[in-house]
Amino acid sequence: MAEERFQSFQEFYPFYLSEHKNKTSRTLHFIGTFLVFLLLGFFIVVQNEAKFWIALPLVGYGFAWVGHAFFEKNKPATFKYPLWSLRGDFKLFFEILFGKRGFDASRD
Repeated sequence: MAEERFQSFQEFYPFYLSEHKNKTSRTLHFIGTFLVFLLLGFFIVVQNEAKFWIALPLVGYGFAWVGHAFFEKNKPATFKYPLWSLRGDFKLFFEILFGKRGFDASRD
C-alpha cells in the first residue's frame, strides 16, 4: 500500500482531525498551545534570554504527545508533516476557542 502524500493543507486537515478524536487528547493539545502563546507573550515582554525559548516546543509538543501516546494511541502527524501539523494545531486551537469545534470530536 503506497503512503498517502497530501498536496495541500486542505487535503491534510481532515486527516489531522481524524488523528485527534479523543476528548482528552484534544484538551491536552489545547492546553499546550495555550501555554505556548502565554510563554511567547511572556518571553517577548520580559525579553528573556534565548535559552528559555526552547520551552515553547517542549511545552506545546509535550502536551500533544502525551495525548497521542496515552489517549489517541497513535503516532503524531508531526513526524511526517511537521509544518502542516503545526498549522493544524493552531487551526484546531482557534476553532475550539471560538466554538467552531468542540473538545469532543462528535461536534466536527
